[in-house]
Amino acid sequence: MSGIAVARLGEERKAWRKVHPFGFVAQPTKNPDGTLNLMVWNCAIPGKRGTPWENGSYKLQMVFKDDYPISPPKCKFAPALFHPNVYPSGTVCLSLLDEEKDWRPAISIKQVLLGIQDLLNEPNIDDPAQADAYVCYCQNRQEYENKVRAQARVMATE
Repeated sequence: MSGIAVARLGEERKAWRKVHPFGFVAQPTKNPDGTLNLMVWNCAIPGKRGTPWENGSYKLQMVFKDDYPISPPKCKFAPALFHPNVYPSGTVCLSLLDEEKDWRPAISIKQVLLGIQDLLNEPNIDDPAQADAYVCYCQNRQEYENKVRAQARVMATE
């Protein structure tokens, strides 16, 4: 089914190049021979203004399986973020990316990235993935926000 995945990702790339949200990046990687690898994309998500995430640009890799869009992409921050819904490995825990929950084949790369941006400042405490960030968020919101701001400074847009 890889042909369907590649065709869909080619269309997604065209749509993204025409119009995409300000500050976001999403582009396929390149194979060793210089050709595009539509199955792996490097992305960046800007922190929303007025939040502790502001001014940060958070690097994320999207990896698509051969059965995309039936199955969602795997999204992983590198480096991993201090966030209740990001596993220590950097993998994002979001119902939108779970085929057992809210994933639908009609969801676009743009919608995934916007959903992850929303998740940054609005964690789902009912589905934690990182114990330290979850405990800090629940027990000391000020300390949590200070850690997020420090992280944003490190990942500030150049």
